[in-house]
Amino acid sequence: MEKVVNKNQNQHWLGADTAGYDDFRIKQMMPLPIGTTVMAVDVDEDDNVVMRDCDEISQPYCLVLTEDERGKTDIYPYNLSTDGGIDVRGTVIPNRHCPKCHKKMQPHMEEYEVGTLYYTCPCGCRELGDKQSPDIALGVDKGGAGDQGIMYGYATNETAEQIPIPYMVATKFLQLLKNHPSKMFRADAKAQVSYDYDTGRITTFLCSVQHSPDVEVSDFRHIIESMMVLAACEYGLDGDFTRLVNPTGRFVLGGSYADCGVTGRKLACDTYGGIGRMGGGALSGKDPTKVDRSAAYMARKIAKDIVQAGYADKCEVQLAYAIGVVQPVGVSVECFGTEHQPLDFIEVYVHDSYDLTPQGIIQRLGLLDVDYNKVSAYGHFGKAGLPWED
Repeated sequence: MEKVVNKNQNQHWLGADTAGYDDFRIKQMMPLPIGTTVMAVDVDEDDNVVMRDCDEISQPYCLVLTEDERGKTDIYPYNLSTDGGIDVRGTVIPNRHCPKCHKKMQPHMEEYEVGTLYYTCPCGCRELGDKQSPDIALGVDKGGAGDQGIMYGYATNETAEQIPIPYMVATKFLQLLKNHPSKMFRADAKAQVSYDYDTGRITTFLCSVQHSPDVEVSDFRHIIESMMVLAACEYGLDGDFTRLVNPTGRFVLGGSYADCGVTGRKLACDTYGGIGRMGGGALSGKDPTKVDRSAAYMARKIAKDIVQAGYADKCEVQLAYAIGVVQPVGVSVECFGTEHQPLDFIEVYVHDSYDLTPQGIIQRLGLLDVDYNKVSAYGHFGKAGLPWED
């Protein structure tokens, strides 16, 4: 236990009991980030490495920004006990909720894998956590962005979903394909729609669908082409377009077994199909402190709100962040000349109406409680039931 010593009226110092440590001054005290818990590594009676909740009976934990006598600063979780002591046990870790039963999952470690955090819950789920550099935590734990980057959100009034029409047609086709009862089709498939905005028509519709090894493309081409036309008709378009079905002639092996380079998700498929700019990092596989994900969701929310309010027919919102910095380093709105209100007015509306800090975004959109399985296919936008789409 370390004791607080008053060296003068305005400064509290943490006197280190261990030889070789310098004294530290408390510069700032901050609440724990929303959705986090302080846990400590411990050893049970069988010498297994376990995680346990830190004792918060005396006072809740908080983050403390300290500065030593040489001016070096650090951030740690501290517990201020009633007798004036400072307990430095524990590590701040994110809470997770089970995607099946929605209960809070229990974090733990395993012997010989102290650097890897696991989560389990009563329903039997077991999820592998991520390793993260403690250098990153210095910024994230005080509410800063988990990485630098530029993220974009886009919305247009050309469809009810406020998503570009060629993207929605391609998505509708894939949904029809998934629900088709034929056993000829396998799980892997992708679609691409070329759309001429000048004439308002589809020029080429491309599909590659995995199939069982005992069939040829000619056996199911008519099924695929009929679904292409049906998807186009759903959005008021005709079926007069070039149709390409499995251009290589065969697609039996699918998934990562057949195509190497699985380093991230295709951003065009996860966002707006290439219409509207995209950020620099994949959305999936990241917790919400990573602004690649959370800021992309908020940028979409803002762009959608602007279009829905009738301020513009099209809108693109750009948000830029620096790692460890709380506020965005750049906010920009582009309406491509379709605005019905002055652009200055729209920009002021954005600045006044949205908390764009990482923690503000997480809280506004409830990103710690989202079932991210819903965005594992058919993109992250244009779907009902997601907080950035409501």
